[in-house]
Amino acid sequence: MFRRTLLGATLALPALAQEAWPNRSLRLIVAFAAGGAADTAARTVGQKLGDILGQSVVIENRTGGNAVVAQGATMQAPKDGYTFLVDAANQLTNTPLMKEPPFDYRRDFVPVSQLCDFPQVIAVKQDFPAQTIQEFVAYLRANPGRVSYGTPPTAGMAHLAGEEFQRRLGVRMVHTPYRGGADAARDITAGVIDSVLITTNSIRPPVQAGKARILAVTSARRVPTLPNIPTLAETVLPGYEMNDWNGVFAANGVPTEIIQRMAAAVGRACQEASVRERMDAAGAIMVGSTPEAFATWLERQRAPVEEVIRAAGITLG
Repeated sequence: MFRRTLLGATLALPALAQEAWPNRSLRLIVAFAAGGAADTAARTVGQKLGDILGQSVVIENRTGGNAVVAQGATMQAPKDGYTFLVDAANQLTNTPLMKEPPFDYRRDFVPVSQLCDFPQVIAVKQDFPAQTIQEFVAYLRANPGRVSYGTPPTAGMAHLAGEEFQRRLGVRMVHTPYRGGADAARDITAGVIDSVLITTNSIRPPVQAGKARILAVTSARRVPTLPNIPTLAETVLPGYEMNDWNGVFAANGVPTEIIQRMAAAVGRACQEASVRERMDAAGAIMVGSTPEAFATWLERQRAPVEEVIRAAGITLG
């Protein structure tokens, strides 16, 4: 009887631990640099998550290796529901890009909740001769391989959007990858690069400083905070839509109950007026999906993303 009682108590421990979750601070490992779109979303939602869950949420930026550094740190952490990953298209792109991917992304990471969509922009440095997206395309056709464009990072959604833009229009540009959107924004401010394809959030500082001009957005519809900026779809590329996005992931092994609770908290945070106000100003479209909905959405994205990589011949080398 003593052994049965002890065994029952031991088996109950994980359930009791889940009931108490969270009883200490949580960690969000962000796979991108501070100041960019993913970091802004993580910090804004993370602050509200702290209020909802009653525990502090620590943001840890771990860049490098096409998000592999952050992914590895997440996998190495205890699978106790106190470490989550904020990642983006790397979850879809690393497999077709790498000869020996470090993870089986379908198996090793569990989708928790999509945070938001980030429409992207094509912007040029202030003294660039093109004033409209149509003039920009004409300039590219007249000057093949002479115009640089920066994105964060190699093989990220911005890079894929830029390659699809070139492929469909039959133009050729020089790609300059950066670790984060803030880095690309810094260099267009300084006039180091001719143009950028970055999120509406990342482009704000150089535009506000009068150092860059937005020519078009990559979303299907105009961005409410940029009502006078046309979409690529309505100007030069009918049907074009390639937004950036980010979401929360857990390492496989984190208890399902905790994942569901975390997803519910993220969904609630994404609906908070203060979060929406902050992220609307950054041009984000808040989502806050369930794990099931996020997983389904990721699967729909996988084949089109892999097709762009193959068609454009994108590699990490």
